[in-house]
Amino acid sequence: DPTTGRVSRRDGEPVARPVFGRGLGTFASRQGIGAGMSKIGAFVEQSETVAGPVAGPSDEPAVRVDDLSVRLSLQKEVTLSLRETVIRFLERRPVEIEEFWPLRNVSFTAGRGEVFGIVGRNGAGKSTLLKVIAGVIRPTLGTVEAKGRIAPLLELGAGFDSDLTGRENVYLYGSLLGFPRTSIDERFDRIVEFAELERFIDVPIKNYSTGMTTRLAFAVATDVDADVLIVDEALTVGDSRFQLKCMERIDAFQRRGVTILFVSHSPEQIRRLCSNAIWLDQGEARLLGPAAEVVEAYMACEYEAPHKQIVSWPRP
Repeated sequence: DPTTGRVSRRDGEPVARPVFGRGLGTFASRQGIGAGMSKIGAFVEQSETVAGPVAGPSDEPAVRVDDLSVRLSLQKEVTLSLRETVIRFLERRPVEIEEFWPLRNVSFTAGRGEVFGIVGRNGAGKSTLLKVIAGVIRPTLGTVEAKGRIAPLLELGAGFDSDLTGRENVYLYGSLLGFPRTSIDERFDRIVEFAELERFIDVPIKNYSTGMTTRLAFAVATDVDADVLIVDEALTVGDSRFQLKCMERIDAFQRRGVTILFVSHSPEQIRRLCSNAIWLDQGEARLLGPAAEVVEAYMACEYEAPHKQIVSWPRP
């Protein structure tokens, strides 16, 4: 239903429908879209076979977003001093401010234990939506309800201090995420083992590679007991082998019935992990429904939209 964000059903099967009057018509399936199976997708399928069936989502909503809109103020000029501010005020030259709406009238519901996907181009409003749900940004219009403890995986490693060692940063980052010191003490060995940094845990992280830093941040951020897990492109950390470990940990959350809001630019990951998904386009919900249909529509649009541009470079 376009006003509630619920998935329509026909003959017992979910059907993706355009929302907010932005019809997309019929999308022709294309050869090559979603063809084959990536190693990560194969690993998820294998882990489900070994670990048993994944707990299905319940009808009880864990996250409900209703007619959400967010307005930001973009200040085009910067006043660097109090003197300049006073002069502008006396001369009646206010700083020009432009309103920007990264999200407009977005609605959806994610059930308890469901893995809900969010797709869209860069700048479509995906990260803004996750930050509103996590409580980082307040909504301008509409409501957002999330039940239980939320664990956001946003901007991994943003709280790290490069002059501190990996051990000290585990405690620093954990405290920023709300973990008491006693809880970090209990989790410390498990975090270091997962990040595979036993030899380097007492080395300042300014000597770490980017992959080592993000591995440590992911290990700290995901060693939580959460009801809602927010994942924003966090499965691209490290090499392919470590990404498989990340997928295994996400799969463990899913088996425990944790609601997961999952943002990824990988169509295969969305298809394999998510039951339903929403497609954001320029801050608005373009399509809402089963993940496979939403990804197919999104990829069809992505393949049609770009126009080849010929760029000529001057010869030296």
